Amino acid sequence: MAVPSEVTVLSAYAPLFQVPGARRFVAGTAFSRVGGAMFGVSVVVMVSERHGSYALAGGVSAVGLAVLAVAGPVLGRFIDKHGQRRVALPFVLLSSVTGLSVAVASWLGAPVWTIFVLYGVSAFLPEPSPMSRARWAHIFRDDPDRLHTAMSFEQVADEASFVVGPVLAVLVPTLWFPEAGLVLAQVLFTVGAVVFLSSTATEPPVVPLADRPTGLAIRWPGLAVVAGTLVLTGVIFGANEVVAVAFAEADGHKERASLVLGLFAVGSTVSGVVMGSRVMRSTLTRRLLLAAAGMAVLEAPALLVAETWQLALVMLLAGSATAPMLITALSLCQRLVPRAMMTESMAVAVTGILVGISAGSVVGGWAVEWLGPQRAYGVPVVAGLVAVGIVAVRYRALERAEDARRVPVEV
Repeated sequence: MAVPSEVTVLSAYAPLFQVPGARRFVAGTAFSRVGGAMFGVSVVVMVSERHGSYALAGGVSAVGLAVLAVAGPVLGRFIDKHGQRRVALPFVLLSSVTGLSVAVASWLGAPVWTIFVLYGVSAFLPEPSPMSRARWAHIFRDDPDRLHTAMSFEQVADEASFVVGPVLAVLVPTLWFPEAGLVLAQVLFTVGAVVFLSSTATEPPVVPLADRPTGLAIRWPGLAVVAGTLVLTGVIFGANEVVAVAFAEADGHKERASLVLGLFAVGSTVSGVVMGSRVMRSTLTRRLLLAAAGMAVLEAPALLVAETWQLALVMLLAGSATAPMLITALSLCQRLVPRAMMTESMAVAVTGILVGISAGSVVGGWAVEWLGPQRAYGVPVVAGLVAVGIVAVRYRALERAEDARRVPVEV
C-alpha cells in the first residue's frame, strides 16, 4: 500500500523533535512568535481606531520596527559572545513592562509622542527566531540536509504564527477594545520567550573570545546582498499589512483584513512545509533568485482585484513565494559566516526584514491616503521587482561567496 504523500512530507520533520530539549524551546518560540506576529497589526488597529489615521498608525509601527532592526544585530552580537539566556532575559522583561505601558497610554488618551517613545523602547529586544535558528544550526552543524529541514520548520513556524497572529490582532480589538490586541501580543510574547530561554540544554555554547573571528558579520562576503534583498521582502510584508486593513475597510468589511493576512501566511506555510520535506541540490543563490521572482509575479494580481474575497485568494497564492524566499535567504546567511557569528548573521537578516517592514508600513500608509487602497498594492509589487534586480546584479558574486563557505569552518 502506498504511503499517503502528506504522511511522507510530515515524517521528514519527526527527527527534529527527537532532539533532547527541542520540544520545550519549540513550544516557547510558538507562543513568542504568535505574540510577535500580532505587534504590527495590533498597533495599526489601535492607533487607527483612536486617532483615525493610517499614516500615523504606520508611523508608530515603523518606529518600533526601526528600533528592533537596530537592536537585533547589536543584541545578536552580545548573545554570540555571552549566551542567549544571560543577554536576552533582561530585555524581554523590559519589553513586557514598556509594551503594556503603550496600551495604558493609548487607553488614557496620552499624547501621541508618548506612544511613539514607549513603543520604541518596548521594541528593544532580541528576536526569538534568530536564537532558535542558531540552536538548530548548532545541533545539526554536521548534517546539512537535516539543517535544511530544521530551517524550513522554523519558517513554517514563523508563517503559522502569521496565520494566527493577525487574526487575533484584528479580532480581539473588534470584540473588546482597541488596545486588547497589543496587550495579548505582549503577554504571549513574554511567556513564550521566558519558556524558550529557560530551555538551556539546547543553547549553543559561547565561543571563547580568542577563537572568535574579528569584525562584524555584515562585512562577510554576500551577507549584505542577502540582507538588502530581505529589506525588499520586508517592504512587501509591511505594505501588505497596512493596505489589507485599508482595502477591507473601504470594501465595508474591515474584519476581513485578518482573513486576507491569514491566507497570505497559509500560502507561505504550505509551501514551506513542502519545501522542508525535499532535498535541495541547486545552489542557494539560484533558489534565492527564483523565489524573488515568484514574489514579484504572484503579488501583481492584487492591483486588479475589486473585492476583499478576491484579494484574499490572490494573497493565498502570493504567500506561497514567501516561505521559499525566507528559508533560502536565512539558510544562505548561516552558510556565509563562521559559526561563532551565527546569531549575529541571522539577526542581520531579520533586521533587513524589519527595516523593510518599517519602510513598507510607512510607504503603504502614504500610498493608501494618496492613491487609494487598490493602487497602494503597487508598493509591494515594485518592491518585489527591485528584489529580483538586486539578486540578478550580484548573482555571480553571491554564488562565489556561497561556494567559498560550502565546507564548514570551525571558528
